[in-house]
Parts: sequence; C-alpha cells; structure tokens
Amino acid sequence: MGILERFNDIIKSNINALLDKFEDPSKMIDQYMREMIEDLAEVKRGTASVMAEETRTKRLVDENAAEVAKYANYAKRALMAGNEDDARIFIAKKQELEDAGAGLMTAYAAAHENAIKMRQMHDKLVENIEALKARREMIKAKVSVAKTQKTINEATSTSGRTQGAMDAFNRMEDKAQKMLDEATAMAELNSEPIDKAKALEEKYASKSSFSVEEELNRMKSELEK
Repeated sequence: MGILERFNDIIKSNINALLDKFEDPSKMIDQYMREMIEDLAEVKRGTASVMAEETRTKRLVDENAAEVAKYANYAKRALMAGNEDDARIFIAKKQELEDAGAGLMTAYAAAHENAIKMRQMHDKLVENIEALKARREMIKAKVSVAKTQKTINEATSTSGRTQGAMDAFNRMEDKAQKMLDEATAMAELNSEPIDKAKALEEKYASKSSFSVEEELNRMKSELEK
C-alpha cells in the first residue's frame, strides 16, 4: 500500500542524506535527527490511518457475520412454521452474505497485517530517534576533540601533522561506520510484510459447498432431533 512504500522511501532518503553529509558527523547527526523527527510525524499519521482501516474492516466482518446468523435463524423459524419456501429464501440470502463475507475477511486480513507492520515501523523509528538523542552530544564532543587535536598537530612538525591527520581520519571513519551500521539496521524495515491474506484467499474465496436444498435438508434434520 502507499504508506508502506512511502516509509521505505523515507528510510532510503535518510540513508542517502547520511552518506551525503559524511564529512562532518556533528552537522550530519543534527540534520539526520531533524529529518527523522519530521518522518516520525508522517509515519504516525500513516499508522493511525492503517489502524483505522483495520478497525473499519473488522467492523464490516462482524456486521456481516451478524447478518448471516440472523438469516440462518429466520430460516429455522420458517421451517418450524412449516414454510419451506420462506426458508429457502432466507437460506439463499444467508449464502449470499457468506460469499460477501469471504471478501471482507480477505480485506480484514490484509488490513490487519498492514497495521502490524506499520506499528513495528513506527516503534522502530521512535527507538532510533531516542538512541540518536542519547548519542548526539557524545558524538559532537568527540568531533570537537578531533578537530582541536588536528589543529594542534598542524602546528607541530610535518610528521606530527601527518600522524594527527591520520588519527583524526581513523576516528572519523569509526564514527561514520557506526552511523552506517545504524542506517543498515533502518534499511531492514524495507522487507515486505508477510501476505497472509493470499494464504487465506483460496480458503475464503470459494463458494459455499452447500446448495440451498442441501442446507434446507440439513436444517430440517437438526430440527427433527
């Protein structure tokens, strides 16, 4: 669905932004956090929308089930009153509703899976933002120390400047690798949700195996017991 595709785009764009700002982790992390907070607001809206769709489809399934039960009860009453023609009409209506219910169940299963996936994405993004907040000042402090050290090294001998530059490069590379590891973890959210709706489709898409006459006879047998 659209919001899931959009979330994947959000993750990819954040990773690209991370790589584009590679040379300065202190500025990069501020920008990255701003983008993630903006994305969180969008994901919250999308998650709420998907959860609402799940609720709506579940309500339709329940309403359909209630209608099926109602017409089954009417058919039994008609049989008890000796009106088989009326019972046939009620049974036909019941089977029509059961066919429609199969489609509603498929829609609900898909909505339910989407709601689970969106909630997982939402919770993962919140978790990453909180982790990034905790690490931001530490990263900035390390970058500041690295820059200061580099300045000091450049004021010394050529060999000292070279060694200082190499040390600073190694520290920056370590920080960048940590950020890339985090970006890779975020990318794992791109996996497609398990489509259990497809697995249910054959089960619910088939027509009722009972004809009106067969179900009528079954009901008569039940009433005679």
